[in-house]
Amino acid sequence: MARVDFTTPRLYLAGDLSEGASAALSRDQAHYLVTVLRLGPGARVLIFNGRDGEYAASIGAVSRNAATLTIGERTRPQEVPPDVDYLFAPLKHARLDYVAQKAVEMGARRLRPVITRRTQAARVNVERLRANAREAAEQCGVIWLPQVDAPERLEKVLADWPAERLLVFCDEDAPPANPIAALAERSPSAGVSLLIGPEGGFDERERDAIGRLPRVLRLSLGPRILRADTAAVAALALVQSRYGDWR
Repeated sequence: MARVDFTTPRLYLAGDLSEGASAALSRDQAHYLVTVLRLGPGARVLIFNGRDGEYAASIGAVSRNAATLTIGERTRPQEVPPDVDYLFAPLKHARLDYVAQKAVEMGARRLRPVITRRTQAARVNVERLRANAREAAEQCGVIWLPQVDAPERLEKVLADWPAERLLVFCDEDAPPANPIAALAERSPSAGVSLLIGPEGGFDERERDAIGRLPRVLRLSLGPRILRADTAAVAALALVQSRYGDWR
């Protein structure tokens, strides 16, 4: 992977990118560069769209609420995210923002909210979730944009589960065991998904349905009960170190 520049501001742009082209920034993006960062014409920024790689660009015409960029050379080719999906019971407000941001930083390529019987926050602002994921991608150096799905019932997700895909099920009732050793016993050939439940845990019917999947690994995260947002970071670190791009 090409060296990542963490000192230059980075922005996600939805349009196509190519050397020599120009791109108009949204009102919020222009405000961020011009008013918050106090950058002016000629300043360097990095841009990506999740398809064409990362490009250097320079700020051109500037007004109070608008700015354009002139796109220069490509600095990094397009990268493919690790085949790691994160399934989670939605949390409330700021904790959900945190989970979205940290999941992207940890390399999750897809965020899938699942509604369980004990989920406390059944309504999910998907656009806010996507905005948090996009901002995390801008800040942590990835040049792909994670897929963020609309919420689905857990029963529907399990009914449609692909038989060849490994599900790592973080289960507070799993027998205590070394999680690294447990992960080492499996070799997923069709990607891996991580499932973390609500604050009240899964009920027995849900637990039974998860256990009936063809490829499922019950994973203990240690002797203490972790909050769902803490468990997300801990479990994603374990999964990435064994199956993802930390290897």
